[in-house]
Amino acid sequence: MNWESFWNSIVTFFTTNVWKIVLFFAVLLLGLVLIKLLMRLLRKILSKSRMEKIAQNFLLAIIKFILYFVWVLCLLSIIGINISGIVTAFSAIILAIGMALENLIANLANGIVIVSTHMFKKGDYIIADGKEGNITEINFLFTTIMTVDNKKITIPNSTIVNSSVVNAGANKKRRVDFTFSVAYETDVELVKKIVTEAMKSDGRVDLDPAPFCRLKTLGSSSIDFFANCWCDGSDYWDVYYYVMETVYNEFKRNNISIPYNQLEVRERKDNVVMPFNKEPLQQRVEKVRTEEDHHFNLETDSFKDIMKKKKKDAPAKEKPAKAPKKTDKK
Repeated sequence: MNWESFWNSIVTFFTTNVWKIVLFFAVLLLGLVLIKLLMRLLRKILSKSRMEKIAQNFLLAIIKFILYFVWVLCLLSIIGINISGIVTAFSAIILAIGMALENLIANLANGIVIVSTHMFKKGDYIIADGKEGNITEINFLFTTIMTVDNKKITIPNSTIVNSSVVNAGANKKRRVDFTFSVAYETDVELVKKIVTEAMKSDGRVDLDPAPFCRLKTLGSSSIDFFANCWCDGSDYWDVYYYVMETVYNEFKRNNISIPYNQLEVRERKDNVVMPFNKEPLQQRVEKVRTEEDHHFNLETDSFKDIMKKKKKDAPAKEKPAKAPKKTDKK
């Protein structure tokens, strides 16, 4: 190898491209400094806005990616690389990814809408897409709710945004509605008094606005009363059940009849034989429950933790029995 010619080619390259090299390093250093200063300025501006923290971080991540992408393209253009092909290829890749992840991107966009518009917050009781429960988690892709019977339901954000959502926990106070049906011969004023006093007897019921009860409907077999009262959202079901049970008891105390629909009844003449199992109930045997839970949680457990649990749960291998030692017979 001719080292002299190799060295001459290096010297020639640097002497003929000295300004390009200077410009490359200038753009390299200035680009890094400007991007950091600009990101710091944007972060300070967004922190003073009312935008949610999670939306701020998402917006800053997108802006940072765009700035670094433009900066790399400028550096490639300075050293003489044709960037039109790179931009075309990158656009095609972005388009293919967008088409493949269409639903995911829709959920992501709708997650930003949910967070930025304050549709609801963690802990609210919502009804969406036929499912209801308390919100336990809100992220960019899904909203997780916990039902009253302790079921965890994950709803895509696009489903929530594109459907009607009832937020029962949006306000501190809730109105409890009741409908009571009684016979036509019942004293209207007596029913109104009983229902109103039943609602007022519960200390969880607000007296301002006062409990309300009026005759609402003249039905085919009954007259229907509409009643309501206000209470704290956390006391809604307790107040509802208390008032229903109390009014029912007071109706019986005051001989107020609750009418039934008329039915045609026919008498059966044949003897009905109902087969059944004569064996008594089995004796209760308590299930043996271990304190340690060996289920995997893919959200919180690392791969290392899962492997440890699997190794711990695996049954111990029985060691092969040792063959008895042979004794020499004398």
